[in-house]
Amino acid sequence: MNWYLKVLKQYADFSGRARRKEYWMFVLFNMIFAIVAIILDNVLGIAMKEIGYGPLYGLYVLAVLIPGLAVGVRRLHDIGKSGWMFLISLIPLIGGIWLLVLFCTDSQQGSNKWGQNPKELTD
Repeated sequence: MNWYLKVLKQYADFSGRARRKEYWMFVLFNMIFAIVAIILDNVLGIAMKEIGYGPLYGLYVLAVLIPGLAVGVRRLHDIGKSGWMFLISLIPLIGGIWLLVLFCTDSQQGSNKWGQNPKELTD
């Protein structure tokens, strides 16, 4: 949960580096909270029948859109790639798979132009 809160505190910080653990813990808690929002939409009866979710889910997605992009860009910085590499996801199928591979790649050792390796600072 601390990793999720760390990402939210760095709301629109696109500089620096984010280790794998920070990124994937954010993704995990983001998925959990999104599912809870969908369930609440349905339990409260405010979900749109055609799509299965409603305004609570929509507000949650809007609230975490910028932090999600920011942590993704910082994750790419951690492996030595430009944040613009995030746009590779626009290529159907292959782009998403390649981005997943990049997000799973281990940190670049030592410093790079985006800063010190966060793994070396905490371990």
